[in-house]
Amino acid sequence: MAETGAPSLPQSSPPHTPVARAERFVWLTARVLEQRLFAHHFRGGAADPVETALDAYRNEDGGYGHALEPDLRGPVSQPLHTAHALRVLDAVGRCAGQRVERMCRYLTSVSTADGALPAVHPSQRGYPTAPFVPVVDDPPSALLATGPVVGLLHRNEVWHAWLFRATDFCWQAVESLETSHPYEIEAAVAFLDSAPDRPRAQAAADRLGRLVREHRLAAVDPENLDVYPVSPGYAPGEHHFPYDYARTPRSLARAWFTDDEMARSLDHLAAQQQEDGGWPVRWRRWAPAPALEARPVVTIEALRTLSAHGRGIG
Repeated sequence: MAETGAPSLPQSSPPHTPVARAERFVWLTARVLEQRLFAHHFRGGAADPVETALDAYRNEDGGYGHALEPDLRGPVSQPLHTAHALRVLDAVGRCAGQRVERMCRYLTSVSTADGALPAVHPSQRGYPTAPFVPVVDDPPSALLATGPVVGLLHRNEVWHAWLFRATDFCWQAVESLETSHPYEIEAAVAFLDSAPDRPRAQAAADRLGRLVREHRLAAVDPENLDVYPVSPGYAPGEHHFPYDYARTPRSLARAWFTDDEMARSLDHLAAQQQEDGGWPVRWRRWAPAPALEARPVVTIEALRTLSAHGRGIG
């Protein structure tokens, strides 16, 4: 018998709206954190339970571990886990206070010589890790790890000494990109969308948009994916679409695409919802658990993207 007050699956007719189908998928497959996030975003749930669920991944050093980012297993704190935690706090309006101060202290402790973040700290060695995420003894600074973190902290008006050099690194990295790959461009956009110097951000975004178009890093015609290259190391068919760069209409990346291109990409995203109600993981799968844990994350993000662009999700 279900515990009194516990959420339950719909007992009437089968769900048909995208959000109802996704809800069933989340209750069947998701971690507690994603269950709480889904309830917050789509069912009026409070922020406190999300924070409580997130606390399970927090370590004494102020960072986050325990496979919060599913492709990095093990208990140790990592920049990518901590960036994931910041995204969760931002999503529920709790990216402030002593918790974030402790996170910034952790970020300071694992920064490289130029004040930025490596994608993976060497403490990950010995724990299961996705083969496409190399663990090295002296990792370089990575825009992929640093850009989204710096952008989120600026957006939430968090001021910490770590931000000064990390922001300088992001400007230098973004403005010097000549060739790139989609995930790095997404990280650059996450930085630029919240960077304090708006004219400079606009100029950098305009240049990145031209790079994306020139190198065909966005599949603007989902019906003809064969004409778009897949970046080295990506899974077969791991294309990126306009909505991957412009998660909301307010993103600087929205100007990179016509209305028709954006509409086609959103149609494609909506059509990717699978029979079980979830959206697929597009990157390379390497073990069952990471793929299972990542799908609810991807599903919630797909629904939020569709909703942000005015698409009805039910």
